Amino acid sequence: MLRLLRAIDSTTVNLKAQLAQNFSVPSPLRPHTTIAIEKLNIAARDAQATVNNTDYSSFSKILPRFAFVLAPLKITVMKSSSPSSSTLLERQKTNQRYPEARVIVLDDDVNTYQHVVDCLRKIIPGMDEDKAWGLARRIDGQGSAEVWRGPLEQAELYHQQLQSEGLTMAPLDRC
Repeated sequence: MLRLLRAIDSTTVNLKAQLAQNFSVPSPLRPHTTIAIEKLNIAARDAQATVNNTDYSSFSKILPRFAFVLAPLKITVMKSSSPSSSTLLERQKTNQRYPEARVIVLDDDVNTYQHVVDCLRKIIPGMDEDKAWGLARRIDGQGSAEVWRGPLEQAELYHQQLQSEGLTMAPLDRC
């Protein structure tokens, strides 16, 4: 254990010596970020060499129950690469449409025409009074009417708001 601590301490000394050097790594990152990444890479390489050269047999005598944990100990070194040498993955372009839904109000014997019109005008964007009255008549005459169609998230919002106003709503109909 003492050998490992000495190795870590010597790694720190080596790192300090290497910090005095000027790093000229081409990178799109800011200079201080590039230097920090390079410092981490140097420290990781030194630690990897130390770990790989450490004899764990003495630890297994002291801590036999934990020897199986110490023996396979390895540190992985991540290497930075410049943009010119890295492999770029291309994104696949898909033309998948955003899910849409229809908001449908059902007829009931509780709500008045005026209440339905007021709710539609207040909640559905771009709803004018004539269109709202026409929809209220269709709801009463046909039993239901589609009052809005569009993106699913907005449809959920309008559905919830109309329902909280007391209108009888059909479940959201995805299209």
